[in-house]
Amino acid sequence: MAIIKSFTKEKENLEKGQRQTDYYQKIRRHKLSSVYRALLVIAALAALAALVYVQYKNHIYTDYDEVSSIPVENVSGARSVRLGDCVLTYSNDGAHCTDSRGTVVWNQTYEMQDIQVAVSGNVAAIGDYNGRDIYVLSSTGKLGEIHTNMPIRGLAVAETGRVAVEVADTKVTWIHLYEADGTEKYEVRTTMSQSGYPVSFSLSPNGELLGISCIFVDSGVVKSHVAFYNFGNVGDNRSDYIVNAYTYPDTIVPYLKFINNSTAFAVGDDRVTIFSGSQIPTRQTESLLTEEIQAVYNSDSYIGLLFRSDDAKLQHRLEVYGSDGEKVGNYYFDTEFTNLFFGQDHFVAYSNSDCLIKTFSDVDKFNGSFHKTVNLMVPVGKGGSFRYIVVTNDSIDTIQLK
Repeated sequence: MAIIKSFTKEKENLEKGQRQTDYYQKIRRHKLSSVYRALLVIAALAALAALVYVQYKNHIYTDYDEVSSIPVENVSGARSVRLGDCVLTYSNDGAHCTDSRGTVVWNQTYEMQDIQVAVSGNVAAIGDYNGRDIYVLSSTGKLGEIHTNMPIRGLAVAETGRVAVEVADTKVTWIHLYEADGTEKYEVRTTMSQSGYPVSFSLSPNGELLGISCIFVDSGVVKSHVAFYNFGNVGDNRSDYIVNAYTYPDTIVPYLKFINNSTAFAVGDDRVTIFSGSQIPTRQTESLLTEEIQAVYNSDSYIGLLFRSDDAKLQHRLEVYGSDGEKVGNYYFDTEFTNLFFGQDHFVAYSNSDCLIKTFSDVDKFNGSFHKTVNLMVPVGKGGSFRYIVVTNDSIDTIQLK
C-alpha cells in the first residue's frame, strides 16, 4: 500500500512537472512568436521605407504648385540675395528684409553709390566702395554700424556679426576686424614688399579665423601667398596671429572662402586647394587644373567649379567636391543659368525663366520653366522638401515641386 501511494505521489509530481514544463514552453513559444511578429513588422516597415526612399530618389518632378503669393513693390535698380531663410533686397537708397510670408521684417535707409554686400548665413554687411560706413544687419534686425577712418575697399562678414574690412592707405593695405557695434578688435597689415597685395579674404562663420590671399612679385615672378589668422586662444600665442601660410610660385589665387568653421578653399589659375582645421587650417587636398574655371559656387558642405563642357552636346560641366575634400562627381548639363546653389544631395541651376535640379546621383529631378520671371530662388529649410521661395518682379511666391 505504501508503495502504491509512493508511486502515485511520484506520478503526480511528474505530471505536475510536465505541466509546468508545458506551461513554460507555451510562454517561451508565445514570446518567440511575439518577437517573430515584431521582427516581421520591422522588416516590413524597413522594406516600405526603402521603397519610399527609392521612389523619392528616382521621382521626377514635371511642374510645381504655387503655395502662396504675396505682392511686393518693384524698386528700380534693386537686387535681392538670400539672407538665411529670408530675402535681402538692397539698392542705392536702402535695404529691407522680407520673410517667407512676404512680411517686411525691417527697413534700413542709406545713400551709397557703389554698394558692396557680404553675407554669411543670416547676417549681412553693406558698405560703399570708397565710403566709410558699414551697416551690419541680420534676418531679424539691425546689429550695428561701423565707421572707418579710411576708404573701404572690400568686406567679409561672419555669422556672429564680426566684419573684416579692407581699407586703403598710401603704401599699406589694412584689414581691420570690427564687432557689429563698431568696436575695432584686430588689424592686419599688408604691403607689396612683404606679404603682397590682398586679392581675396574671408572670415569663418564664427569669426575666429581669417584667410587672406595676396599676390606679389619676387624676382620678376608673380607669386601668391595664402595666410590664415586665428583670433582665438591659439592665435594669441602666434606672431601677428598667423597660424599657417602657403606660397604658390607662378600662380595667382584670386579666390579664398571659408565654407564652415573648419573648412576653407582657395581657387587659383591652375589648382583648387581645400584646407581643413578649426584652429590651424592646413592643406588637406589639392587638385591641379588644366581647364579655365568659369565660376565658383559653394554651400557649407559642397564646393562647385564650373567649366566649359568637353561634351559637344552639353554646354556646362560642374565639378563638385565635399567639405572633406573628396570629389563628389562631374555633372554635365545644358541649361542656361545665372545662379546656382546646393541642396542636401543636389544642385539647383536657374535663370529668370528656366530651372534645373540635378542630384549627385545624376538624376534630373526637375528640368523646366518658371511660370513667372524669377529673380531669386531660395530653398525652404535645407531644400530636401523641394519647396522654394521665388522672388519675381512683383511678388514673393512659395512654390512646391510636384
